[in-house]
Amino acid sequence: MPHRPRYHLGINCGFAINRFPEPEVWMPLVRERFGLDCVQFVADLLNPLWPRAILQDQVRTILDLGDRLGVRVQSTFTSAFTRINHLMHPDPSQRGMWLDWFKTFATLSANLGAECMGSHFGIMSVRDWEDPHRRRQRVDDAVAAWQEIARHGREAGLRYLIFEPMSCPRENGWTIEESQELLDRVNQKAAIPMHICLDLGHAPHPDQRDPYEWLERLGPVSPVIHLQQTEAGHSRHWPFTPTYNQAGIIRAERVLSILDRCGLEDVWLYLEISHRERWPDDTQVADDLAASAAWWREALRKHEGPQ
Repeated sequence: MPHRPRYHLGINCGFAINRFPEPEVWMPLVRERFGLDCVQFVADLLNPLWPRAILQDQVRTILDLGDRLGVRVQSTFTSAFTRINHLMHPDPSQRGMWLDWFKTFATLSANLGAECMGSHFGIMSVRDWEDPHRRRQRVDDAVAAWQEIARHGREAGLRYLIFEPMSCPRENGWTIEESQELLDRVNQKAAIPMHICLDLGHAPHPDQRDPYEWLERLGPVSPVIHLQQTEAGHSRHWPFTPTYNQAGIIRAERVLSILDRCGLEDVWLYLEISHRERWPDDTQVADDLAASAAWWREALRKHEGPQ
């Protein structure tokens, strides 16, 4: 039986967008309120398009605070505001711009101390998706682009890239087989490997609604996991609180038992919980995230047993 991986519990920084944009606010929340020591930083908090002076200043601030508080940026990812076409945009000039954007994001990620950077694979327009020739071309373009990003990422100091299977066909990776195929194609000529960032709520295909099937089959290539509580057939991004745990289908022990068998050295478990910008949801963010982190910490403690 494969050895049990080292589990690391952290949080995706999407919770901070427009609520806690200041590093001096979100980072103490992560360490002191949530009790976590690693984050998946998001581009919506520090966009690579911003002036270099701003980027450099924010990187210094984040690194200094991280050293002081004991919080590490392990990975980076795109987020709510950057869930756009990217490397599959129908306009070639905009695809080229996004290729340059990801290269800059790779450098920024390495400067933050991250070992990997990720996003969705690319999102097609409806017109491109509905035309078989253009659909194939967009996939080919994105595969080549990710391979170029991998070359740049290696030079910047990243160890690997990650992509997240999404929730409808034109956003790519909506079946297990398609996700594996995209991964295999990039890795045929990748300077650093691409892996999967598996979201427990992204099981969209009508024949593959079970998130545990995704975990069984893609877990061995998924060192990064997005954690959310959810109903079957949905991606709710609920917190792990008593009410939602009763309604949801995600059980920590089952998730961890599957990951135990995947043969990975390290697994990074990131809470990715969304609250609408409305009252009273917006007032409950910190409490819900603190409760979710505590729930997963206790689950990991029970799973790993006496030390």
